[in-house]
Amino acid sequence: MNDKLYLITGATSGIGKETARALADQGARVVVGGRNAQKAEKTVAWIKAETGNEAVDYLLADFASLDAVRQMAAQFKTRYDRLDGLINNAGAFYATRRESADGIELTLAVNYLAPFLLTHLLLDVLKASAPARIVNVASDAHERATMDFDNLEFERGYSMMAAYGRSKLGNILFTYELARRLEGSGVTANALHPGFVATNIGADNLPVFGSLLKKVVNRAALSAEEGAETTIYLATSPEVEGVTGRYFYKKQPVESAPLSYDEGIQRRLWEVSAELVGLKVEELA
Repeated sequence: MNDKLYLITGATSGIGKETARALADQGARVVVGGRNAQKAEKTVAWIKAETGNEAVDYLLADFASLDAVRQMAAQFKTRYDRLDGLINNAGAFYATRRESADGIELTLAVNYLAPFLLTHLLLDVLKASAPARIVNVASDAHERATMDFDNLEFERGYSMMAAYGRSKLGNILFTYELARRLEGSGVTANALHPGFVATNIGADNLPVFGSLLKKVVNRAALSAEEGAETTIYLATSPEVEGVTGRYFYKKQPVESAPLSYDEGIQRRLWEVSAELVGLKVEELA
């Protein structure tokens, strides 16, 4: 792993932080993605102390801004000349409907469109580093989701869990379409459900009652270290070398929701996403 380099988004807490620590512990070069400089610096110092690996750095981007995503990609390319694994882990959910800096419903923007854009901006580096891997952290919340293109951003009937589920369905639809388009490139793309994990996701956005309920429920949840196991497996294991376009749970390929296999919906979401992030469809993979 000493010659491998990974970028993990949302890596200053929870699953992302444990993933970054584990990869560094295996000797990889690790770039921690976060949106708060103080937390990122603290995370980098912690990983170095835990693993003895000094090849750990960070990049900042608030995924509520597409310009910030573009800046992260540009900074990555300035600093590094390879990328063996991109782990799209950052995520959030919001109790009430909010919009990003770009005027996009915030759950969709942070959980889906930001990784969609970041992945495309780094694809040239991933292809040049092949064999390389893209790992998208999704959720079984996608199983109850719909993809209503006439109300994609929940201008009508916003629900926190409906919006979250749709963003995670988007992650999986994107993974399958991307894997198909990358065939023969040496770059694989897989998605996963980490299990029900005790993390701080959404902690700043829930009302007091919701936050208290979350604390109670989290007592029965997996630890962040346990939740990171499948992500680490997909990023590093020789068992999945060349495996692409699959959805995993507990380090095993499983079936995602039937809707996620609809290639017409995959292509339409791809085209809509390209328009929302300001990319031309012909520029994509």
